[in-house]
Parts: sequence; structure tokens; C-alpha cells
Amino acid sequence: MSAVVTIGGWLAAVFAVLGGRLVLARRMELVARACHELRGPLTAARLAARLAAAGQQLPGGETIAIDPRLRGPLEAVELELGRARLAFEDLAAAPSGERAPDRTCTFDVGVLLVDVAEAWRAPAVECGMRLRVEQPRGRVLVDGDRMRLAQACGNLLANAIEHGRDGEDGEIVLRARAGLHTVRIEVLDDGPGLPAPIAQLLRRAPRHGRASRGRGLAIAADVAARHRGRLASAPSERGARIVLELPTATASTAATR
Repeated sequence: MSAVVTIGGWLAAVFAVLGGRLVLARRMELVARACHELRGPLTAARLAARLAAAGQQLPGGETIAIDPRLRGPLEAVELELGRARLAFEDLAAAPSGERAPDRTCTFDVGVLLVDVAEAWRAPAVECGMRLRVEQPRGRVLVDGDRMRLAQACGNLLANAIEHGRDGEDGEIVLRARAGLHTVRIEVLDDGPGLPAPIAQLLRRAPRHGRASRGRGLAIAADVAARHRGRLASAPSERGARIVLELPTATASTAATR
């Protein structure tokens, strides 16, 4: 009798494992199908926004006429659609324990800040916040994945919009300061400040299954590390001051030789 029970228990365990694998495979297939369906709309919408913002000529010879006042918002839409596509690519790579590879190029940090701020201006206004951009003097070039850096800055701005006011309204400043071999991208707000040191918030983030300030910081910190930079806080007279420090293009090139 005991042998029968043992075999029965073993078979039950085997079927449980096989059933679990089938359920997991079904879930992964659903994720794969959702990713497949997201790819087309995101690509089409992003290209449409890019064409409209640039006023490019269509294959038939017709030129897209766009009000110059809409060019900035359209470029912001194109940038955020690019972020969405990046998140989709990361999701598609996640089952293998990977993420989408970086697409490295050389870009102007000041231009990126303007585009990111334009994308987040409406959410800031909706929350009663003012968003101001301070570009660096002259061109400051960085070698890296422009969309990843937009992802990092977007998360820092989202945190500032959610937590960065102490009263009826507040101001958020997105700025860049160039050093000899580095550039510091800073996000300042008027809120009560960080609830804990950044290192502690980063350790806390993976324990939560929901979006949180710590998780947004974790994303930004990961982007910084992958670009040979760092994420830190800095002293501020009021509110939080988060610093994303990166090597400039000249310093980055020298480091790889």
C-alpha cells in the first residue's frame, strides 16, 4: 500500500510540474503575442510623429505642413513613443533574463533635456508644477544610448512631479552642468526631500511589485552605470537634488582605448 501511495505521490508531483510548465508556457506565449502586437502601432505612431515634426516630404511629393508651435510637442511625442518601444523591447527580452541591447550614438545633452522637458511639461502643469530647463553653455556631447538617457531623465522628472512640491505649487528644474570630462544632469524640486538616502532607496526598490520612487531611481541608476556614470543626491537649500553624472564624449572615448 505504501508503495502505491509513494508512486501516486510521485506521479502527482510530476503532473504538477508539467502542469506548471504548461501554464508558464501559455503565459509566455501571451506575452510574446502582446509584444508582437505592440511593435507595429508603436513604430507607426513614432514614425508619423517624426515625419510631422520634421515637415518631411511624403513619397507622393506632398509635404507635411505643420504649425511651428506644434513641432516641440510632436518631438516630445516621438521621444516618449521611443521610450515605450524601448520598454517593449526590454519586455520581449525579459524571459531570457536579458534586456534590449543599447543603441549607442553621440548626442547633445542640451537638446535631449529640452525634448525630455517638453514631454513632461503637460504632466507637470496638470499637477500644478512649473518645469524649467537650464541648458549647458555650448554643446555638450555624450556617447551612449539617447533613449536610455531619456528613460532615466523621465523617471527622475516623474518622481519630482509626484513628490516635489511642498504646498499648493512648486517648481522643477532640469539642468546640465559641464565639467572638464563629465556632465552633471540635475533634477531639483521644492518638495520635502528624499525619504531616505539613494543607496537605501535602491536596495528597497526590488522588494515592491508596484511602481515607486525607489524603482524609478533604480532604473535611472542602472542607466547611469551602463554609461560609466553614477546617480547620487547633492545638497540643496530646499527639496531634493538628484544628480546623474556621465562622462562626456571625449572622456568616454578615451576610457575605451
